[in-house]
Amino acid sequence: MKTKQLIENEKKYLMQTYTQPDMVLDRGEGLKVWDLEEKLYYDFIGGIAVNALGYCHLKVVEAIKNQAEKLIHCSNLFYNEPQIILAKKLVEISCGDKVFFGNSGAEVNEGAIKLAVKYFKEQNKDKHTIIYMKNSFHGRTIGTLAATGKYKYQKDYLPLLPKFKQAIFNNLNSVKEAVNDQVAAIIVEPIQGEGGINIASKEFIEGLRKLCNEKDILLIFDEIQCGLGRTGKVFAYQYYNIEPDILTLAKPLGGGLPIGALIAKEKVASSFKPGDHGTTFGGNPVVCATAIAYLKVLQEENLIAKCKEKGEYFKKKIEELKEKYPKFIKEVRVIGLMVGLEIEKNGSEVVKKCLEEGVLINCTAGNVLRFLPSLIVKEEEIDYLIGVLDKIFKKI
Repeated sequence: MKTKQLIENEKKYLMQTYTQPDMVLDRGEGLKVWDLEEKLYYDFIGGIAVNALGYCHLKVVEAIKNQAEKLIHCSNLFYNEPQIILAKKLVEISCGDKVFFGNSGAEVNEGAIKLAVKYFKEQNKDKHTIIYMKNSFHGRTIGTLAATGKYKYQKDYLPLLPKFKQAIFNNLNSVKEAVNDQVAAIIVEPIQGEGGINIASKEFIEGLRKLCNEKDILLIFDEIQCGLGRTGKVFAYQYYNIEPDILTLAKPLGGGLPIGALIAKEKVASSFKPGDHGTTFGGNPVVCATAIAYLKVLQEENLIAKCKEKGEYFKKKIEELKEKYPKFIKEVRVIGLMVGLEIEKNGSEVVKKCLEEGVLINCTAGNVLRFLPSLIVKEEEIDYLIGVLDKIFKKI
């Protein structure tokens, strides 16, 4: 009864921007989560790659409690210790030199675009076009600076909004065709998550880096979904032996709390001066303390190496499934614990049937089943998922 009433209230009081199943999640532990009716689910979407340590990891909970008892919020009018410590740690493990903290992936991607335009504005260069890839996903905002009625905040970024041009992922020639003298940056996900777990080729990424060097263009890597251990390396760019000029992170970093990180090389980062960019909640002491705990757990529990191992196990099991259903399964895409299974029909029916069997997954790009389990997933939990998929595919 409580579940039914809550869902009725949700439809009455919340804007209807999501499609959700008729269950209300109540508590979780590890990969498992229970609804209000005490039904158990195995979560293989992990809060869309956010719950990399699973639900309620003790170190994460402890960090939240400890910091909440000291200082929850102070704004960026003042220094706070966890923010500075976290920035130092991110610089030490990444290719960047300076960090700006936001509250989401979309927010730091907007910051990255803004920084790229400002970088060239400071050189008196009219470069304000951004090249992006077909099937990419970088957020849902609309360039809030264009709606800010103060010229002093807008003047260094005119014309607003930056122009955007689309190129084709893994097609370097299409990118070259989009380049002109006004291009400030190319933004790319090394692994497209929402696009269907599309993995960039080494040749494509190396070609982008070379092109950017030759044409005086900044290279932005959006690692919001694939960064911080998800691929079996700390960052996906490490697979390609190149470094971006700007790197954006978010999803797993806050252990479930909202945070985004914009990381840039010194020559680019120095374009932002006091007053050029800002946020009220970004770099909040509680979320930064939690992010520090996340990075510590990654190292202490050797989760990046384990992610690679579990990913290989997952791939083996998924490919066995493909051999069993060759006409139904079109392609398997795996890198670490980013797993995509492209099927011959719309995946919504499979998602629904998995839910009935107590497994949470989602479908992206229409027909790609996406799996983003926590990095602490066990082999027996992967086996359980494969068993459920086998059962469903057999019926279909």
